[in-house]
Amino acid sequence: MSAEAGGRAAAAFQVRTRPTVRSAGQVVALALLVLASAGFVTGGATGRAGFGAVVFVTLGVLGLGLFGVGLLWAVGVLLGRRPVLELDETGVRRPARWPLPRRADRVLPWPRVAAMCALRRGMAGTRRGEQDYLVFLPSAELAETARTAQRSLLVALTLPDVPATALPEARDAAAWCFAVDPAWDASLKEVVAAVRSRHRIPVIDRRKV
Repeated sequence: MSAEAGGRAAAAFQVRTRPTVRSAGQVVALALLVLASAGFVTGGATGRAGFGAVVFVTLGVLGLGLFGVGLLWAVGVLLGRRPVLELDETGVRRPARWPLPRRADRVLPWPRVAAMCALRRGMAGTRRGEQDYLVFLPSAELAETARTAQRSLLVALTLPDVPATALPEARDAAAWCFAVDPAWDASLKEVVAAVRSRHRIPVIDRRKV
């Protein structure tokens, strides 16, 4: 871990997901569903009394509750732009997802970061395509495994529920796996540089090997 000139601790490096058309569209869709649910309630309440009116009101209330919560969550994520990854003087921080408080963040201290591994999952040309991942490895044994294991087995490092028999200690690494989203406001190269400026560790690139 390094410090800035003058003995001041290095500023935290934060990675956020940029707002996308998809996230904005999700907010709009949920807002329309909330309005539709409100219309159900209004229509049922102002119409003729009967079984149909009760059904309309019930569906509207359920929709307001369900879609209203979804809308609040989507707006909070879009506007709050809480970091998805943070590097500070203490270590690698996984911020708690909104609306959980930041005190629920998880931290992997720098002394426990033995290495980091970049790997790729998926297949080019398919609907989902390929996805890059950055995994912080909390032990020298895991680092050696990341260097020598078959590339097909390294997928276990990205799956928190993978059986322990697939790759020893894989769950410990999966807890510190970050999917590199194209909407990140920092590239994988910038993240690696920020890590190494704070803690000199090996970088294992298994995306193509």
